[in-house]
Amino acid sequence: MEIMFQNQEKTTLTASKYNLLSGKLRLRVLEMYNKANAGHIGCSLSCLDLMIAALIHHRKENEVFLLSKGHAAAALYACLNEIGEISDEEIETFYKNGTVLPAHPAPNKIKGIPFATGSLGHGLPIGTGICQANKILQNNEFTYVLMSDGETNEGTTWEAAHYAVSKKLDNLIVIIDRNGLQGFGSTNEILGVSADVQKWQSLGFEVVETDGHDIDNLIVTIENFKNQNNGLPKVIIANTVKGKGVSYMENKMEWHYLPMKPEQYQMAVSDVNERYFI
Repeated sequence: MEIMFQNQEKTTLTASKYNLLSGKLRLRVLEMYNKANAGHIGCSLSCLDLMIAALIHHRKENEVFLLSKGHAAAALYACLNEIGEISDEEIETFYKNGTVLPAHPAPNKIKGIPFATGSLGHGLPIGTGICQANKILQNNEFTYVLMSDGETNEGTTWEAAHYAVSKKLDNLIVIIDRNGLQGFGSTNEILGVSADVQKWQSLGFEVVETDGHDIDNLIVTIENFKNQNNGLPKVIIANTVKGKGVSYMENKMEWHYLPMKPEQYQMAVSDVNERYFI
């Protein structure tokens, strides 16, 4: 295994060492938000490990990864930078005038971002359409859709889910970032928990519930899904922590919105270094 950091070649890893990459990308995300003086930090940190497993480890060249919860764009940009689809120079333009890396992903600028996302409830419908096309073309490509748990409140999510089941789209892998918080409170207090194992199983999905920060296990779970040609679309309900890795952000709804003050940024960097590298 070889780990290389800034100003070196891209990272080569075995699954057992992805924890170091998780820490590295957390530092990158925090730096991006600090320079931009912008929010949406907590939601980016909650889904970063899911992206490492699905986008960095599993997605093949012609496959599509959709970040349906587009407000976590910085995590997506950091991962695409790690695999060479966004340059270091482009990362420095995050949130600036004229950038191709705005607060929510924009289409037709970056290879790994084929659709605009951020208005919740659209990622799964788009993903099912791609999977249907791949079935018609008779190829073996998978589509990965990363959603928020609050997004499972959206009616379009359930319409697309029914479609995926009826068309036997077993080339669809949905990953739900279940951090328990959405824009105005906890998910169980707003419309109830709709990122629920029994609900998705009752529709006809194959479902696995797992720790959304156990990257090794996520990688194995996705691999198992890809080896099952059983006509069932797949969903991983990943239990995560909003603000994961930064003690004062964890499980705090306000870090869906707030930017960091300089001293808070330093505390965040210290937390990540202590948890992931020391």
